[in-house]
Amino acid sequence: MDFAYTIAGFAVGAIVGLTGVGGGSLMTPLLVLMFGIHPSVAVGTDLLYAAITKAGGTLAHGLKGTVDWKITRLLATGSIPAAALTLFLVGRYAPGGIEGAASLIQVALGVALLLTAVALIFRKRIQAFALARFGGKPDPVRTARLTVLTGAILGVLVSISSVGAGALGVTALLFLYPTMPALRIVGSDIAHAVPLTAVAGIGHWMLGSVDWLLLGSLLVGSLPGIWLGSHISTKVPDHFLRPILATMLVLVGAKLISH
Repeated sequence: MDFAYTIAGFAVGAIVGLTGVGGGSLMTPLLVLMFGIHPSVAVGTDLLYAAITKAGGTLAHGLKGTVDWKITRLLATGSIPAAALTLFLVGRYAPGGIEGAASLIQVALGVALLLTAVALIFRKRIQAFALARFGGKPDPVRTARLTVLTGAILGVLVSISSVGAGALGVTALLFLYPTMPALRIVGSDIAHAVPLTAVAGIGHWMLGSVDWLLLGSLLVGSLPGIWLGSHISTKVPDHFLRPILATMLVLVGAKLISH
């Protein structure tokens, strides 16, 4: 077990606990850029890492009653088949399989990080626009279809980059359900992330792109990190953290795209 990976897991876990932003936005680029991990292995390992860590969050939200299981089911209806199909196509048709798709994964990761940064900065404005546009009378059939479509887009993005289930998922739900309490949206998004990242992670495992020793090292550090970050999150202003985090994601995303 590499202690450096454990420290990285602790740092990312603390930031996730502080900001609520998905670990993939930070962990995967950290593994690729700082530790030189192959992009496909970084993504595959991080997906299983996310599935395990977010399972605890789902349990907590489920016990509090802050998960809308209908929304979670609609998202999963689109995301899980999309993730499975994406990995099948990449594994079958990408030159060299998943190992040969390194450049595709790296660019996809960079784009996903830029989108995540935009979502972080403009999340409240997006919610305000949706509230003004649709008010309290959304079309339930249209909203359900858009939720499934959102899940499918997240499924493709998460399966090849491990990014998107956190900030992007929450922002999309805020737009689709502007009158729903934020805590319920976050709980529903976390609950959806568990089966999505588990399915995508298992797909990467079957393609040979999961490092189990690396996964264990990350988990040893991240679990106490998430606990610490969650406990001090109320003492750090959200409006101070998010712009800094968004700027960091833009810089890392741009470097991945141009690498």
